[in-house]
Amino acid sequence: MAINNKQLEGKRVLVTGGTGSLGQTLVKRLLAGEMGRPARITVYSRDEAKQHYMRLDYMHRDAATDDVIYQNSQDLLNFRIGDVRDYSALTAALRDADVVFHAAALKLMPSCEYFPFEAVLTNIVGAENVVRSIRENRLPIETVVGISTDKACKPINVMGMTKALQERVLIEANRDCPETRIMCVRYGNVIASRGSIVPLFVEQIRNGQTLTVTLPEMTRFLLSLDRAVDTVFAAITDGRRGETFVPKVKAANITDVAKALMGDKDLPIKYTGIRPGEKIHEIMVSEEECFRTVERGDYYVILPVLPELRDGEDQEPALTSEYSSKDDNVGISELQELLSSAGGEIERFIAGN
Repeated sequence: MAINNKQLEGKRVLVTGGTGSLGQTLVKRLLAGEMGRPARITVYSRDEAKQHYMRLDYMHRDAATDDVIYQNSQDLLNFRIGDVRDYSALTAALRDADVVFHAAALKLMPSCEYFPFEAVLTNIVGAENVVRSIRENRLPIETVVGISTDKACKPINVMGMTKALQERVLIEANRDCPETRIMCVRYGNVIASRGSIVPLFVEQIRNGQTLTVTLPEMTRFLLSLDRAVDTVFAAITDGRRGETFVPKVKAANITDVAKALMGDKDLPIKYTGIRPGEKIHEIMVSEEECFRTVERGDYYVILPVLPELRDGEDQEPALTSEYSSKDDNVGISELQELLSSAGGEIERFIAGN
């Protein structure tokens, strides 16, 4: 859904973790000018190979010389190698930014369980490095949007715990960085992102394999990459300091997701048991957060936990109970429509299945 406003017109934009699934879709839509034409977009990440292939997506090869030629984005799109754990490298990148989308993270749940302190360094220390750099260097950054996850709500796994603390680090920083608007967005499973269940099911179905699901009761929130970017853009457009934007999205039983992708095929489903640190149902807004959650269009907005960061207005809470994936699950036909909206390979797979 195109936003079509000019919030980022002439701004220098930095995307940490810009080579990830969300980062790449975000950059593509920024380049399309949905939020106005930025003066510069910088992708900051530690993976040189992903940066190289991402750069090639915005170039073409001359048939005669095989030289790599830039297409109009030569001055607009830039790439910087660096790690959010590295305060000096990150500060150098932040000095040239007006708006920061902080998407860098360790997000694969099993990896975080086996290497918990690595998740702490990237997800928590990385966020602290962003705000520390703004604070200590008095950087004139206008807006920071931190990318979080439903696993940060009532977390039981390392990834969720570190993301929950990342949220608090960013939101609290509004007190120490009064000239910067710092917000978060929180959403569920992105259908086509690397490491998510849908691409795994697609691969298993193509190979005629048994589909593996953890438990029959397992449910998840599902949204497309574009819907995730819509949430980020909504925060930029309508967000206030310290707020967390949560999209209103569909939730589904994972077994139904597998059946929706199978279509007319009849492949067996094997239940493998819950993985370490995994929830049966995900929550995007907890019972404790309900009283400070308001409705803003297609989004729930969680007001800051610190009262001094709220605007002081009495607002009617939008929820009376937690916002959980166990409730109001969609059926298989609606799921097929939802999965088709993911675009790309998933859409083509469903169309041809």
